[in-house]
Amino acid sequence: MNPVLIYTTSTCGFCHAAKRLLKEKDVNFQEVDVTADPSRRAEMTQKANGGRTVPQIFIGDTHVGGCDDLYAMENAGKLDALLAG
Repeated sequence: MNPVLIYTTSTCGFCHAAKRLLKEKDVNFQEVDVTADPSRRAEMTQKANGGRTVPQIFIGDTHVGGCDDLYAMENAGKLDALLAG
């Protein structure tokens, strides 16, 4: 299974929704809360090619994008294949 990395903030509803979907699929993920850590936010922005909003979701080497992008992949039937690697 490809590793999953999700950058979040504690008050972001979209972050909670994305994590909920991953948990429903029994996917383990590494969460990086950028709320109080400017260096991690800068890391996220660089890794996401300028993306500044949260969540920013990565599966393996693929930048999925945000919550809407994650759900779009799920609805298109493409998320499981990406997770499986």
